[in-house]
Amino acid sequence: MDWQAFWLTTRLAVLVSASLMVIGLPIAYWIAYSHWRWKFLAEAVVALPIVLPPTVLGFYVLVALGPRSPLGRWWQSLTGHSLAFTFEGLMIGSIIYSLPFAVQPFAASFAAVDTRLIAASAILGASKWRTFFHVILPLSLSGLVTGVALSFAHTMGEFGVVLMVGGNIPGVTRTVSIAIYDQVQALEYGAANMTALILLAMSFAILSMVYALNRKVWAVWPWK
Repeated sequence: MDWQAFWLTTRLAVLVSASLMVIGLPIAYWIAYSHWRWKFLAEAVVALPIVLPPTVLGFYVLVALGPRSPLGRWWQSLTGHSLAFTFEGLMIGSIIYSLPFAVQPFAASFAAVDTRLIAASAILGASKWRTFFHVILPLSLSGLVTGVALSFAHTMGEFGVVLMVGGNIPGVTRTVSIAIYDQVQALEYGAANMTALILLAMSFAILSMVYALNRKVWAVWPWK
């Protein structure tokens, strides 16, 4: 078991999930409540990583982070090194790749909130911010947990995008999925099996938690 790759992947998944909470909530709120005619185009852009081949997405992210891009040039002038093939670049690619796994459950849970409760909050004088934090968020808890859990699990199992954007640098960008690939290539099937079983157990535990929460097993009110 490559514990260095495991802890690096866990760190990456935690940071990506936390970032998607910050980035995904406003996007999901806009998708759920916007009446813009062309909103479906934005929804398609958010969902694109689900259907786009990881190598294609990884290639364009790599180009966007490269030294010839505005972002790459800015980062290089700031830090003195390229953004590609670094942990920071790997994190950016992972955020883009896991974006729909957070935004779609968030948006679905926001849209399911009874609009009469939102209207009642506005009539009582609550601001949009207060309504969001005291009405919409508490009623969307299961969707928020689902989005965070799915983005965490998805990041833990990434392969194509992380390989394209981060390469295979031990201790820097080498994730668990890449470690499994290397072990299989080296015919170390026992080590690959142990690493894969750990990922399998983690994925099963996360999905079980998500489905249990959606069935209100852990609801704050008495389960009936």
